[in-house]
Amino acid sequence: MKVVKPLVVIALLTGAIALGQRQGRHSGQHLDALKELSVEQLATLKTKKMTLALDLNDRQQEQIMELNLENVAFRKNKMEEIQKKREAGELKKPTAEERYDMENARLDRMIAQQETLKKILNDEQYDLWKKMQLHKQAKVHEHKKMRRQSRRG
Repeated sequence: MKVVKPLVVIALLTGAIALGQRQGRHSGQHLDALKELSVEQLATLKTKKMTLALDLNDRQQEQIMELNLENVAFRKNKMEEIQKKREAGELKKPTAEERYDMENARLDRMIAQQETLKKILNDEQYDLWKKMQLHKQAKVHEHKKMRRQSRRG
């Protein structure tokens, strides 16, 4: 009986570790699969998700699709640019001024998108979209917090 308990504990720990590693790979595979999709495919998926969440009409769907095409193309180009720099060994930590400029540009894009969405969506849809964004930001913040904690050990 004394021998069985440590074996059970070892088996449970091994299973938990294996499960955690498999889940990590799975999420990475999901991101890789998204990278393989075209700009149009990604924009279509995002538009359909917004249509389901916000009950968009046809006109709104067309306008949101245009906005999503622009956003996805911008993000894909940025990611490719960073990947090329990383492969060439030219990727370096940005200076404080560069970080400020990047964050300022990101916030300007967010403000412009928010203004565009305010024109496309009705008041009820816009309020729901804002709530969705706050929820999404909270999830991202929590995820970052968990990653920082796991790095510390």
